[in-house]
Amino acid sequence: MTAAATDTASTRYKWTVLTNTTLGMFMAALDASIVLIALPAIFRGIHLDPLQPSNITFLLWMLMGYLVVTAVLVVTFGRLGDIFGRVRMYNGGFLVFSLASLALSLCPWKGATGAEWLIAFRIVQGIGGALLMANSVAILTDAFPVEERGLAMGVNMIAGITGSFIGLVLGGILAEIDWRAIFWINVPIGFFGTIWAYMMLREVGIKTRARIDWWGNLTFGVGLVLILIGLTYGLLPHGHHNMGWTGPWVLLELIGGAAILLLFGWIEMHTPEPMFHLDLFKIRAFFAGNMASLVASIGRGGLQFMLIIWLQGIWLPLHGYSFERTPLWAGIYMLPMTGGFLLAGPVSGWLSDRFGARPFATGGMLTAGASFLLLMLLPANFSFPIFALLLLMNGIGIGLFAAPNTTGIMNSVPARQRGAASGMRATFQNAGQVLSIGAFFSLMVLGLSASLPHTLTTGLEAHGVAPAQASQVAHLPPVGSLFSAFLGYNPMQKLLGSQARAGVNAAQWKTLTGKTFFPHLISNPFMKGLRITFSVSLLMCLIAAWASWLRGTRYVHEDDEQGVLAEPTEDLIGVPA
Repeated sequence: MTAAATDTASTRYKWTVLTNTTLGMFMAALDASIVLIALPAIFRGIHLDPLQPSNITFLLWMLMGYLVVTAVLVVTFGRLGDIFGRVRMYNGGFLVFSLASLALSLCPWKGATGAEWLIAFRIVQGIGGALLMANSVAILTDAFPVEERGLAMGVNMIAGITGSFIGLVLGGILAEIDWRAIFWINVPIGFFGTIWAYMMLREVGIKTRARIDWWGNLTFGVGLVLILIGLTYGLLPHGHHNMGWTGPWVLLELIGGAAILLLFGWIEMHTPEPMFHLDLFKIRAFFAGNMASLVASIGRGGLQFMLIIWLQGIWLPLHGYSFERTPLWAGIYMLPMTGGFLLAGPVSGWLSDRFGARPFATGGMLTAGASFLLLMLLPANFSFPIFALLLLMNGIGIGLFAAPNTTGIMNSVPARQRGAASGMRATFQNAGQVLSIGAFFSLMVLGLSASLPHTLTTGLEAHGVAPAQASQVAHLPPVGSLFSAFLGYNPMQKLLGSQARAGVNAAQWKTLTGKTFFPHLISNPFMKGLRITFSVSLLMCLIAAWASWLRGTRYVHEDDEQGVLAEPTEDLIGVPA
């Protein structure tokens, strides 16, 4: 084959890789968010109330199980891709994800058994998603030359982020038709992508002959699982506390998980063929990029949940939308954020190929931080054009950050370690999102706990509810009200139960369960909690901007001829860039 023909084939192949991996990332992200909006329809379809105390665990695992599994497995699957081939692992991910989607759509059970079926296959979906996430970025890095990786990463990452927001709208639409449709939509896309990837993708990266580090994989997986489970169950009330952070099991999971992760670090430093080379963290660009990714993910990971609760629980009902219709419209009203991603992502990726990641990743985090500061100034019943402008600004900020930061991380590592490095990057991002959800909900509950009981008691008594009943409802854990608003249920109906139980007349019951009573009642307490979460997001964005600036000038790792980890000549931790 002539040089010109080789160049043509290489060019054609890299665009094939970008198109296929973009489809995979879009599908995985779409599924993660489509379930959020469709949860009420899913639980109605299997005849289970997700807000019954005995069923809250099912709700949490439908929300968090996918994230937990992907966070735990991406490093292991990335390292296996380095050993056995990234394309092989990626193709397997497409197939596993597609089969799990089919199984979810065919759930034969009702009630708790049906919920367990759905959670089990959501976990299987997470395994497929982890295979896709761990290897897609490494495959892209293998296929694209250094000077074009930023653009490729920008397109790929924006597809993922766009998929997460399109899922919010699509989930609302499909849930109106049939809850199974939210899983059906993945089946043809998944099988098409699987066949296409199998036929068109080939191994062009460096394979590393190595033994599997079983102890490293085991300790990393167990330690991270324990921490993420602790973060999940910390959201549930425990004893007389509104949250479960002081519960003995949660503390055991968090402390035990941290101890096992320390053991993992010791094992990796003493095994000849580790799952992950901790020496990579000596590379300034790799360390700073992952630190920025983790902190940024903590800052924005729970944002989607908080904005959905704000829209569904307060703003949309105040503007005439029934609680049942709010999930769909919440997704629609959040589209300006997607627009910001679409505007900034590919452009910042392309520019970072020329000028490096530092200015764009740093500037993106500062822009996102400014949007959080301005969101804190909005009233509960805001003007939508201003809200949309701030969402657009936030989307632009995250779009500016995402692709350059990922490109900077992947450029900094040797070719033989790209799978494991991609997995570690995804672990930081996914674990940060789980941590963010736990932190945001906890901060919101703390903010609500300070003023919501008095506000609820006063408001309910003013509309005819007996003092004893009003006090009992007002002192229920605030997490119930948050989950109700998040799922599109009328919180007052869930809290009061029925007109007879509330002891009010028909007119009072109509007012209590109408569109405006709860939003007006909760506005002030909710905004106090929300501003606390936004202030934390602002702080995280500033720390991420600082970490992004610390990455130094543009750095691309140079391997030696055997593909062995070469000592970089600059940009090591502690060496000026």
